[in-house]
Amino acid sequence: MKIITYNINGVRAALKKDLADWLKFTDPDVVCLQEIKAREDQFDSSIFLKLGYHCYWYSAQRPGYSGTAILSKQKPNNITLGIDHENYDDEGRVIRLDFDTFSIISVYMPSGSSGDLRQAFKMNFLAYFYNYISELIKQVPNLIIAGDYNICHKSIDIHNPQRNKNTSGFLPEERQWLSSFINLGFIDTFRYFNNEPHQYSWWSYRANARAKNLGWRIDYLLVTQSMELRLRRATILSQAKHSDHCPVLLEIT
Repeated sequence: MKIITYNINGVRAALKKDLADWLKFTDPDVVCLQEIKAREDQFDSSIFLKLGYHCYWYSAQRPGYSGTAILSKQKPNNITLGIDHENYDDEGRVIRLDFDTFSIISVYMPSGSSGDLRQAFKMNFLAYFYNYISELIKQVPNLIIAGDYNICHKSIDIHNPQRNKNTSGFLPEERQWLSSFINLGFIDTFRYFNNEPHQYSWWSYRANARAKNLGWRIDYLLVTQSMELRLRRATILSQAKHSDHCPVLLEIT
């Protein structure tokens, strides 16, 4: 089974850049999308139905902002929208599908790069999400949490750790949070298979950063340790260019 997480930075913009053809060629079984930036009535969602996907969209209340989705070749047993918190659910940040042998979440964690208020919002989200998942894994032992975490975990995950040490997305408290979150019992599947530096999933649009590979690894597929024997491969698909992010792929049995 091939699972992809992808912050597409606007589904309408990505479709204009041939996202549908790329999905047809790549043929993932499950696609977790973040930052869809649209309601379902604002684009032709039948494009994804024609590719064989059951589609579940969770748009933000604010137009053209945030939002998540999951596309799945297999119909899920259950769909859960949100995490029972109005501030985060209004932004469409978390959606979960449950299948027979695992559950999968698409999460778009807040960015704090626009200033102190949003950084505080981000840290509050992280604390709430930590507690939410702490309880969820007691009920859903085989869990995949895919998405844009807006955090680089370690120095290897960012092109210039020293210069960015005081930048949102690489702050010590954010990195510590991610360590603690993984220690709940998760595996960072990309690092499980790959220890090489210079492997990134997001690049600024400024200063020709992507061409120079001056990036950040902020998109993750974390799985509970109970799924370790099912892991087969994980990689970053950096050649896909429908967004300022690129997809991350996990294959499981």
